[in-house]
Amino acid sequence: MAAGAAAGAWMLVLSLWGAVVGDRNITARIGKPLVLNCRGAPKKPPQQLEWKLNTGRTEAWKVLSPEGDSWDSVARVLPNGSLLLPAVGIQDEGTFRCQATSRNGKEMRSAYQVRVYQIPGKPEIVSPASELVPGVPNKVGTCVSEGGYPAGTLNWHSDGKLLIPDGKGVSVLEETTRHPQTGLFTLQSALMVTPAWGGAPHLTFSCSFSPGLPRRRALHTASIQLRVWEPVPPEVRVMIQPEGGKLVRGGTVTLTCETPAQSSLQIHWIKDGIPLHLAPSPVLLLSDVEFDDEGSYSCVATYPSHGPQESPAVRVVIEAEEEPIAGSVEGQGLGTVALALGILGGLGVAALLIGAIMWRRQRPRREERILPNPPPQEGPRKPGGGGGARRAESVRGARGS
Repeated sequence: MAAGAAAGAWMLVLSLWGAVVGDRNITARIGKPLVLNCRGAPKKPPQQLEWKLNTGRTEAWKVLSPEGDSWDSVARVLPNGSLLLPAVGIQDEGTFRCQATSRNGKEMRSAYQVRVYQIPGKPEIVSPASELVPGVPNKVGTCVSEGGYPAGTLNWHSDGKLLIPDGKGVSVLEETTRHPQTGLFTLQSALMVTPAWGGAPHLTFSCSFSPGLPRRRALHTASIQLRVWEPVPPEVRVMIQPEGGKLVRGGTVTLTCETPAQSSLQIHWIKDGIPLHLAPSPVLLLSDVEFDDEGSYSCVATYPSHGPQESPAVRVVIEAEEEPIAGSVEGQGLGTVALALGILGGLGVAALLIGAIMWRRQRPRREERILPNPPPQEGPRKPGGGGGARRAESVRGARGS
């Protein structure tokens, strides 16, 4: 009678605090009572059965029987042969086996694999960011889950979609710690995202905790909404090589459009206000330039969020090659002729001077040769002397002529 009353009391306690289970794989919440049935055991004493335990509390198999020692605070055999664990803990995870012999001599065995769990408190996002900047990594916040067992996992969501870390636009830094006394886990997950230019002006994030046991619902944090602040992009400019943009025909000039390092930008080129029908590129190469290539060049960078932005124009100048001037050649020729004539003139004057000097030196000698003979002396006139005088005059006249 007393034994029946005790059994009834235990069943009442179990109905209030736990459940009697008979499945092979058992999950029990930490701190709650757990009852394991021994199949085939007689419902009333005397009973022939024993329980074997291999858990974190035992170094080897521990044997419990109705007549044997009991762990009142850990586990005990009930009058109906079931095994009671008043408060399951992490150390109770393991294997439980029962071997019983019925009153008609039939032998039955039962085996259970017990796992325990603890649902943590609702996760939360701590130190959330106030706004995000596109094009650079931003820390959204840190998701924290405390007091869970097993450890479980934390997951981030954006606009209701699961975020998968890829190491580029999305990355997660996780940390798991365990309480030295309770053995419960604390999880932390810091989210880093790189918003794209021209994306949504606001992004919504949330975090969820998924228990490490199946058929357990995930726990979600409250959502946070962050504004994406896009600063005005820096000025676009064109660098030209060679500097100054001056070159001769047939040369090569390189124009480079300098913009922020954004892979999504589209770069187009404009010459003298007219778009060039070329494939988008940050570099414009002009080779074998002609006079038609001369003009003002600028580039246009199209930002997804701010639209197109045009750079200040640079000037490409084609300089003509230096050629000899015809007038200068003729002048040089005339100068040469004048010099030659001057030299010849000088030589002529010198020759005249030399001739004059020589003539003056030779003139006295010539006069000496031309002087008249002295007149003949007069003597007794001979007959016919008049004719002789006339011949002398004629001679003098002839000489004088």
